[in-house]
Amino acid sequence: MKMKPINDRVVVLPSPAEEKTSGGLILPDTAKEKPQKGEVVSVGPGKDGNLMTVQKGDTVLYGKYAGQEIQYKGKDYLIMREDDILVILD
Repeated sequence: MKMKPINDRVVVLPSPAEEKTSGGLILPDTAKEKPQKGEVVSVGPGKDGNLMTVQKGDTVLYGKYAGQEIQYKGKDYLIMREDDILVILD
């Protein structure tokens, strides 16, 4: 069974939270920020005749509170609208 989003929805696998600061300090779980970067794993067909800009495999940045969190086969994913994605990274 695969996840296939509908309309303009996108399934994103969030990057793991940072374990250390840039200065080398180890962060406890309570201080870790929710990641805002992830990899697109599935893309819907688009909505109202508009084609999707993002593609499977793209690394994207999204808003801090974007998307709905789900768990599928033991992994955490986000399902969000394409509009919630801010930028595609190269």
